[in-house]
Amino acid sequence: MAEHILLVENLSDWKADYPSFSVVAAKDYLTLPVYSKKKHLHIVNLCRSYRYLSLGYYCSLLAEARGHRSIPTVRTIQDLSRKAIYSLDTEDLDSKLHKILTRRQENGDSTTFTLTLFFGQCEVGELKELAYQLFGVFRAPILRVEFKLQGSWRIATLKPLSLHTLKKDQMEAFFTALKDHLSRPWRKPRNRSHYPYDLAVLYNPQEQLPPSDPQALKKLIRVGKRYGVNVELIQRQDYARLAEYDALFIRETTQITHYTYRFAKKAESEGMVVIDDPDSILRCTNKIYLKELLEGNQLPIPKTVILRKDNWEEVEQQIAYPIVIKVPDGSFSRGVFKVENKVELLQVTKQLFKDSDLLLAQEFVYTTFDWRIGVLNKEVLFACRYFMSRKHWQILNHNAPGRPKHGGYETLKIADVPAKVIQVGLRAATLIGDGLYGVDLKETARGVKVIEVNDNPNIDSGVEDQVLKDELYQRLIEVFVARLERQRGGKG
Repeated sequence: MAEHILLVENLSDWKADYPSFSVVAAKDYLTLPVYSKKKHLHIVNLCRSYRYLSLGYYCSLLAEARGHRSIPTVRTIQDLSRKAIYSLDTEDLDSKLHKILTRRQENGDSTTFTLTLFFGQCEVGELKELAYQLFGVFRAPILRVEFKLQGSWRIATLKPLSLHTLKKDQMEAFFTALKDHLSRPWRKPRNRSHYPYDLAVLYNPQEQLPPSDPQALKKLIRVGKRYGVNVELIQRQDYARLAEYDALFIRETTQITHYTYRFAKKAESEGMVVIDDPDSILRCTNKIYLKELLEGNQLPIPKTVILRKDNWEEVEQQIAYPIVIKVPDGSFSRGVFKVENKVELLQVTKQLFKDSDLLLAQEFVYTTFDWRIGVLNKEVLFACRYFMSRKHWQILNHNAPGRPKHGGYETLKIADVPAKVIQVGLRAATLIGDGLYGVDLKETARGVKVIEVNDNPNIDSGVEDQVLKDELYQRLIEVFVARLERQRGGKG
């Protein structure tokens, strides 16, 4: 039987005269082992803010890493953060909405209408079906919907609200909806389906450190044609044309607060086959999520501590200097700092806490190279050694004069890679999904350690394809084709 808990930012937000539920402070859920070890938890996240990298954001993010079910999910939080995303999901509701609100319109001067939903319930009888449909797409505990008359009635904004903003006359409706929600079986939002055969590759020709160089993209186009797939390069300005394609392959550095995520979300909403899929982007772009996920599944990682503004000094008691401090969503060695003493620790964390409520502190593990195990569709695709940049402790030195400086590389046949490296890398990638991942690992005297999992690993001409050559691109195309054929009911 699943256990339900309600998360609040401050325990004082749940007043003494409120109904009796299991209420937990957000920081306790994030840091106490009793919650990270529990299984079958259902989380109702009622934090004051779901802002990116806030406590509320992390509660939903780590709930997913721990295998807990949460409302809202971190994906819902992201989807509600931009009109460009959620407008995709409300188009089929607009015609019903126009008919209902036109009937309710008392005079021609009324051009706005606001509705507050509690777990998909509202007190306006005519809009109950619409409220339920909105909750099916955007599962948030409290959601304010603003409608505007712009030629016809449309949903203008969707905004999640926090518990402490509710008025007294709204509390009874909230508690009724909460009790009803907790008594129902947990259901996931429905997914749409579509059919594919033209492959769009999103890239940015101006990106300084792209996941694939121009030669690799040319090889992909050439191999695609050989197997009956039209591969076409697209850029940011092609967003409106995305639905013209059958599948999407993102070859640009992904971030949650970036149009790459919007492309992935739109592609999925259109029923397209997409790599990187939105869930993989969400999971891989946050190192704190990965820490919880890997530890929770007994995968070896360096000693790691989650830092808050009120506990940053405690890291010295758990990790010896030098200590590596990481921002949660850095990429290509950016947002990673090595501190040698307490003064540097204070300087670095003080600056980084301006943008994130949580940081990651990790023991410094030096090796002359990192392993990169490329995994596609839960099978190993390539294996490389990336060597540290000259006179630097990372494979990429962003402080070098001019352009960032890479270390060397060596691509090996899978059979020549230590079995433990392959085993751990494959397990780590499989925890994320069935897309394309690059798992970074270190071989140490204490065994193989997972450093991170990347959702859009580098595939550069003459590097990652050095062993397989065209076969690497062939395997990529074959995965897209197999998924497309499955969607069409074929045998893929």
